[in-house]
Amino acid sequence: MLPTRGLKLPKETEEQLRRLKLKAKVTPNVASRVAFFKSVETGYRYHDSSIKLDGSLVLDKVTWLGDLTLAIDCTLKMLYPALDNKELEKAWATHVQHGVKTLRMVKSVKDLV
Repeated sequence: MLPTRGLKLPKETEEQLRRLKLKAKVTPNVASRVAFFKSVETGYRYHDSSIKLDGSLVLDKVTWLGDLTLAIDCTLKMLYPALDNKELEKAWATHVQHGVKTLRMVKSVKDLV
């Protein structure tokens, strides 16, 4: 399971989420949930543990994941059963990083689904 406090993303990913907020009026935490599942849906899999979680937006697990906390935790455990909590955080962050790239063309909330 993901740690309950202090989840972070890479700076670059945070910037992309902020830009998405300006364009589509979708908060970074909500956009990150969509990005996570978009990434999983494409078949992307975490493989590079060198990712730097150097973003300044530090939120707790419930704020980042909301009502999808259990679904995201279970998806991560299903995909990566051998990873510890810190590595699962990196896996989550890379999925958000990968998925947010597919959301660049979004202009409104309707475009997210």
